[in-house]
Amino acid sequence: MAQPPLISLSDVRLSLGAKPLFEGVTLSLSKGERAALVGRNGAGKSTLMRIISEQQEADSGQVWRQPGTTFATVVQEPRFEGFETVLDYVSEGLEYTYMAEAELMEFGVDPAADPKTLSGGQQRRVALAKAFAAEPDVILLDEPTNHLDVPMIEYLEGRLKAFNGVVLVVSHDRRFLENISTNTLWLRQGVVLKSPEGYVKFDEWAEAIEVEEERQMKRMTTQLKDEHRWLARGVTGRRKRNQGRLARLHDMRATHGAMRAALNDRKTTAEFSAGVGDSMSKKVIEVKGLSKTFDTPNGPLVIAKDLSLKILRGDRIGIIGPNGAGKTTLVRLLLGEIEPDEGTVRHGNTLDVTYMDQTRDTLNPKDTIWEALAPSGGDSLMVQGQQRHIASYAKDFLFKPEQLRQPVGALSGGERNRLALAIGLAKPSTLLVMDEPTNDLDLQTLELLEDMLLNYEGTLLLVSHDRAFLDSSVTSCLCPLGDGKWVQTAGGWTDAQDQLASIRRHDESDARASKAKAADTPKAKPQKKLSFKDAHRQKEIDELIPKLKAEVVALEKALADPALYSRDPEAFNAKSARIAAARAEAEAAEMEWLEIEEKREALAG
Repeated sequence: MAQPPLISLSDVRLSLGAKPLFEGVTLSLSKGERAALVGRNGAGKSTLMRIISEQQEADSGQVWRQPGTTFATVVQEPRFEGFETVLDYVSEGLEYTYMAEAELMEFGVDPAADPKTLSGGQQRRVALAKAFAAEPDVILLDEPTNHLDVPMIEYLEGRLKAFNGVVLVVSHDRRFLENISTNTLWLRQGVVLKSPEGYVKFDEWAEAIEVEEERQMKRMTTQLKDEHRWLARGVTGRRKRNQGRLARLHDMRATHGAMRAALNDRKTTAEFSAGVGDSMSKKVIEVKGLSKTFDTPNGPLVIAKDLSLKILRGDRIGIIGPNGAGKTTLVRLLLGEIEPDEGTVRHGNTLDVTYMDQTRDTLNPKDTIWEALAPSGGDSLMVQGQQRHIASYAKDFLFKPEQLRQPVGALSGGERNRLALAIGLAKPSTLLVMDEPTNDLDLQTLELLEDMLLNYEGTLLLVSHDRAFLDSSVTSCLCPLGDGKWVQTAGGWTDAQDQLASIRRHDESDARASKAKAADTPKAKPQKKLSFKDAHRQKEIDELIPKLKAEVVALEKALADPALYSRDPEAFNAKSARIAAARAEAEAAEMEWLEIEEKREALAG
């Protein structure tokens, strides 16, 4: 039985200045739907989500929301001003803080952390925790996987699949969209087309629509030729009996132009190409016995340990792994920007590096797009050794001539990314290093970037969490095994996961064999009693558990008072947060006591 819609839009129209953004958007979303919203950068995806969530009004049309429907939005750049801790941010507007604390723990963020110290990935986790803690009916997500590592992306996929409301998501991560979506909304030329299937079938569905539109355009072209011949025979608008036919001709012209624009919408070409240095040696980078460890407040952080590696001309290597594995630091070691503790890094004689990092730090927000592309002035730049006009080259990256005097600081995240690509890819290089290049790119630009990389003749080092992008762009992966060990696997991300699983099975088999061999060897006389440390700790726990249980009972009694919240909200919130922590501490203490007791019984034998 079909669910009634939670949200319904009918003929929604919106213009930004003189430019119409939505020509007539009609759609509905029901409970259980997880819709992928796709379309070019600038098509209005984020604006449409703001209209749905009542953050922006349309010029005309109807927007209906089931009464009482609640929304949570995960934006690309959350604002933390005015919040001392992430718990303050996530719990804002919630009746109970324990939901916020629980979600932060689920997403692996310390509730007491200072928002100003968070990395990009941690900021995204906090924003997600805030959305889920609110228990909304509708979750709207704008590029939720940016800066997240693959384990966290997979965790988010599971949470969204289990979510019982409406999910509307904008993302460049195709594997993510394929895994979570139940249908697809395609925003193009100011209207929305809806597919009843998930993003995994998007290309097939979109191609069928375009094929039919091409057929219609051919038929209309034939009709136009006939109408023009009729018009040439002297029919004029002064004859009333021909006014209707003349108006129909004008309508056909307008429709024909709109259809052609729609067909071009998905086929817009951004002719990316990367220059390759003229002279290249076969050996690009050779690493022998490389080791590097950093001292941190949490102990030593081992980036590499006895790593040996050869990177040859034409290699296309994806560097993968969770956040914190040291991927970017490893790249800097390979480039010679950081000195190793041990080992050597040798570069080929003609190494010419283009390094495109994820921070876009090379972009000056005060520069215009024109100045960023031609910092020395003039109206042209060198691209692969050839002179190109600024406007012509910028058009390849989907920038319109009227945008060229726009300051970089006013650009969206996707536009800044495209500009960074335009600057980086203009430089001839023998080694192209890209750190998370897909963040904030729309799907069409992403596909064009893939085409560029396939045609790039130099060597590629790619740091990315985008599984589909890795599968289509690299021929091998460098994967962390832990404790500074890395292994190179053949193929893309999917192939790497299969090979890593095989390596782990082999390691587990070796560990079992070693354990069996150790069991066959004579053992030293076993210890008969607990160590002093364990015995002392068990005594401490014996005293701690009753205190924690007594605290829980007292808190339960206090929270049972129905007037506590209205009388003292701060005390209620503090006790609510503390009771969850006290229960967890009591459970952990009991588990630790049992582990020590099992050890004591085993020793007693």
